[in-house]
Amino acid sequence: MSERSPAPGGLALVEALVNTLDLESGADALDTADGRARLGITEAGLSPARTLRESLRATLLAHAGYPPHQEVTPLGELLAQAPLYVAVDPADGSASIAPAAPAPLLSRIAAAVATAAIEGTWTRLKACEADTCHWAYYDRSPAGRGRWCSMQVCGARAKMRRYRAKDR
Repeated sequence: MSERSPAPGGLALVEALVNTLDLESGADALDTADGRARLGITEAGLSPARTLRESLRATLLAHAGYPPHQEVTPLGELLAQAPLYVAVDPADGSASIAPAAPAPLLSRIAAAVATAAIEGTWTRLKACEADTCHWAYYDRSPAGRGRWCSMQVCGARAKMRRYRAKDR
């Protein structure tokens, strides 16, 4: 739905997972084998992936200052189950958090969240305020106060509703 460019680094994976469900139409990319394959999700991993997706969505709504869209398992509880390790590059000694091999979706998401938290970009990943959308987007606005995934769609709808309500 969004015309915004994808989130940087590993946050693109988080954004891609959250955006597998179009709330307005009900279309879920995880219902298709191709949609699951793009994220490395097996049929057996479908239910945990959906649980993770909705916990991420609730957290991204919190980043934007909104309450959860539904009752969810706290994201921290899910990420605590992810096997991660600290990888150290022998050439320069730099360290990074990496998913344990083989890298299941939960570990890849946990590594992306941890890295983004360290880099200070985690709270810039938000969910659109529109109740029929909640699409994930990366807020690149200077003040970090973006509210909608798209000013042309969700932003325009919200502003038009506000204008009409004021006009009554």
